[in-house]
Amino acid sequence: MAKKKRLRLIAEMARKIRAYREMKSQPRESQKYDLDYETMRRPLTGKMLPVMAWQDVRKESRLFSLLAGMRLFGVGRLFTRKSWLQDHTEPSYWQITKVKVDYTAENMDHGKAWGILTYKGKKETEVKEMDKVMYHDWRLVPKHLEQQMKDFEPLPEPPVRYVPYPPLLRAMILAQRSKAGACVREEPTLPLTRNVLFNKDYFRQQDLERQRQEGTAV
Repeated sequence: MAKKKRLRLIAEMARKIRAYREMKSQPRESQKYDLDYETMRRPLTGKMLPVMAWQDVRKESRLFSLLAGMRLFGVGRLFTRKSWLQDHTEPSYWQITKVKVDYTAENMDHGKAWGILTYKGKKETEVKEMDKVMYHDWRLVPKHLEQQMKDFEPLPEPPVRYVPYPPLLRAMILAQRSKAGACVREEPTLPLTRNVLFNKDYFRQQDLERQRQEGTAV
């Protein structure tokens, strides 16, 4: 008969207390991402922001800086980023579904948000936590442009024309290249389509071969 495991209530309670104290000792969002706009350093870590980000920090806003002044903290509205508008022609945005504000922040401009991501016109189905909410390049999508962005239909993806070689064949090809002394850094790929150019001699040879097999008509 197996020995019954003894419950250690005091040790278990002490473990929960240590875990709770460790959780409470962690810095809040407002403390972790606080920023001194004169020195461009974070007081908690002392790290300085990259110089290329200083312009956006002075002109753009964080996500919760926009949400703090909106009704229901912007739930249901669309938000995009400056980098997405510059890098992609297809619409990329978040539709916010849930917001958890850090009320200990001075202006309630920190917290966590969840939503549905649409990236390059492709909408995801699952709700997930929004990342990079502390970045200073968030923008609110005007209401008169929301439907236009939602109605966008992305172009179909081009068909796959090349696939990677199996691991053994790939290793053999790379070994053959290195043995021949060829300095080719391209990954070897296997084409799925075979492009063959046929000329007149090819079709003439095919006709002669077919006549030879079928015989001459009498």
